[in-house]
Parts: sequence; C-alpha cells; structure tokens
Amino acid sequence: MANHLDLEEQEQLDQLKHFWNTWGTLISSVLILVAGSLVAWNGYQYWQSRQAGQAAALYDAVEVAARSGDPVRMSQAFADLKAKYASTTQASQAGLALAKTMVEAGDADSAKEPLAWVAAQSGDDGLKALAKVRLASVLMDQKNYDDALKELSGSAPVEFEAVFADRKGDIYLLLDKRADAIAEYTKALKGLEEGVEYRRLVEVKLGALGVSPQGTAVAAAGSAEGVKQR
Repeated sequence: MANHLDLEEQEQLDQLKHFWNTWGTLISSVLILVAGSLVAWNGYQYWQSRQAGQAAALYDAVEVAARSGDPVRMSQAFADLKAKYASTTQASQAGLALAKTMVEAGDADSAKEPLAWVAAQSGDDGLKALAKVRLASVLMDQKNYDDALKELSGSAPVEFEAVFADRKGDIYLLLDKRADAIAEYTKALKGLEEGVEYRRLVEVKLGALGVSPQGTAVAAAGSAEGVKQR
C-alpha cells in the first residue's frame, strides 16, 4: 500500500515537473507582467492624485488673487498651472477666471490670451466651448467679426449648440446679414427648452427682426412630427 502511494505521488510529482518545465516560464512571465501592471497603475493613480492636489493649491492661489483684485498674482499662478499641470481642469478654470477678471477690469485685450489657451488646450470639452464663446464675445466687442466667427465654427458640445448659434446670430446682425442672423437665432431657439430665460432673450431678438418666435416654434414642432411619421 505504501509502495503504491509512493509510486502515485512520484507520478504526480513527475507530471508536475513536466507541466512546469513546459509552462513555467510563460506563467512566471505573465505573473511578472500582471504584478508590473498593478505597480504601474498604482503609481499612475498616485501621480494623478498628486498632480490634482498641487494643481488645486495653485488654483486656490488664483481665487485668492481674484478676490483681492490682484491680476498679476493671478497671471503668475495661471502661468505655473500651464507650465506644470496643463492637462488638469484647474488650469482651464484658472484661465477662464483670469480672463473674466481682466474683462471686468477693462482690459479685454489681455483676456484673449488665456481664453485662446483654454479654447485650444483644455481637455474638458465644456470648458473649451465656454472659452470659445467668451473669446468670440471679446472679439465681437472689438469689431473683429471674422475671427469671432472662426471661434464658433465647427462642431460644439450639444449643450453649447444653442449658445454658439445665438452668438453667431449676434455677429451676423452686426455685419448687417439679417437672413443669416435669423437663421442662427432660429437654430438657437430650437435648441432651448420652454421656460428657459435664455430662450426668452432669443425670442426677443427674433421679434426685433420681425420674426414670430411662436411661428418658428410651431414650424420646428411640425418638422419634428414629420420626421417621426416618416
């Protein structure tokens, strides 16, 4: 009985040795890769957390400088964020805050640089779109209508489509392109829900151009119904 067990154990041991000789290197490699991946992932998570914390500290400096009315300190903090933490949300938010402060201080020209940076570099599509709208507004006030329209060209996040159209309508109106202005205001109206204050503003603009907002809404509803029936 003992010999039988010894032979059985020896056979199992031989099978295990054979299996390990065949697959041992591959198994070890996979385990090393998995362990390395886990270490890399944890390291990346730590790096991201550290980046976010340091970026948040710099953004706090931007807010403090904004409250104290110190655009120089705001600019310095924003420059540090761009240089070290350009991919963070805080960098984009700091650029928008700096531009807002500059516009309110009557220095709209200086606001263009941070807005252009956020519009081009932000990793957040919403902040990027917001920067484009604000930059277009600054350019529009400076009568630089062509560049203002360029900022609003191309696609926009769904939640910004109506805002882009409304601002383009404003620019076309200043260019005496009445038909284009009406088309953009109509597009903006269709993208805004009933009861939204912004929608009322667009309705006023259309009314001033002799277009009935109610008629536009009815036409849009009829068009949508026609699409459903098809």
